[in-house]
Amino acid sequence: MLYAFKISARYLTANKGQTVLLVTGVAVGVFIFIFMSALIGGLAEFILSRTVGDLSHITIAAESDDPAILVTADGHMLVVTERGQTRTATLAEAATWLPLIAAVPGVKAVSPQINGAGFLTRGGQVSQVSVTGVEPGRESAILDLESYMIEGSARLGSGLIVLGTDLADDLALSLGQTLRLQSSQGVSAALTLSGIFETGNGGMDGARAFVSLSTARTLFAMPQGVTQIEIKLDDLNMADATARHIVSLTGLDAVPWTDGAEQLMEALNAQAQTGYFLKTFALITIVIGVASALLLSTYRRRPEIGIMRAMGAGRGFVVFVFVTQGALVGLMGGLMGASLGYLALLPFPSRDAFRAGTLPMDITQGSYGLAITLTVIGAIFASILPARAAANVDPVTAIGQ
Repeated sequence: MLYAFKISARYLTANKGQTVLLVTGVAVGVFIFIFMSALIGGLAEFILSRTVGDLSHITIAAESDDPAILVTADGHMLVVTERGQTRTATLAEAATWLPLIAAVPGVKAVSPQINGAGFLTRGGQVSQVSVTGVEPGRESAILDLESYMIEGSARLGSGLIVLGTDLADDLALSLGQTLRLQSSQGVSAALTLSGIFETGNGGMDGARAFVSLSTARTLFAMPQGVTQIEIKLDDLNMADATARHIVSLTGLDAVPWTDGAEQLMEALNAQAQTGYFLKTFALITIVIGVASALLLSTYRRRPEIGIMRAMGAGRGFVVFVFVTQGALVGLMGGLMGASLGYLALLPFPSRDAFRAGTLPMDITQGSYGLAITLTVIGAIFASILPARAAANVDPVTAIGQ
């Protein structure tokens, strides 16, 4: 076998120009494979980070209490509600479940919240807002609020409020100013603007207000419990499995982000399928290039092959020589293409630094080992036909040529 390896190496070095051209062609195919893997993978990560990255991966929301129903003597049904009040559904035992949920493997952060509607007033100006009450210290547990701050601080405390830039501009507000927030329960409080954020999402920047959980309790008359629990995971792709785990552990209705995101998942799957097709074409190009080059080599070396056969070399030996030659070409081209791909991807920002307007290339998804392995396997399969052709050479006819 060592002798066959030496012959394969000699065949490759006998015509260095052809070998360099062949290896370069294989390297280009591998480079395309790696580039497409990094682009498709990075694009998927970018889309998910922009659509799901700042959202709760799993949400546990309180279920609204059904109103009492009375049936009168004449058969009519009456819905009984509390006069003058709007009841807010709560998770009354939230404090009991939080430690259990936080201990579930894969859970990165847990944020108990009180959500509701309200009105912001400053002078004669009024704006309807969506109010989110979060615990101080967990302001960036789900939405990375701190990274979006353009003025002030995201830190919340009693009597403080953080608004989006569009909402602040509509009310002509600046840091330190006082405004009044009235909840849907009819409770109002005077709050000081302590921070202004900008996410780029018009719906959030123009209609979301963040307050502390204690302030939200006062506004919505909720001395205990929360309206929902939001959960952030280390891997958002594990949302379904983790949600099932939380349901079995707590009995609460944990809803993963994938519920209702069928169109997004279909788009990502279609994108992944496109990537598979492009990478497959790159491998087919490699196989065709190696096979054609080795077939040409077989034709040019027919006399040498005939001499080897006449000296007692078996068909298996000849096949091994050309298969080894193909494997060497695939290995050298794979290593060269993987190295070029890695160097070409180095200047691109990491997945954590993806920004709108930049090409979302993820160097960690280059599939370098897979590209090299598939290239070597493809080159070996490509060399089988030329190897069989070489093994079937008639010694007498070949030497006579």
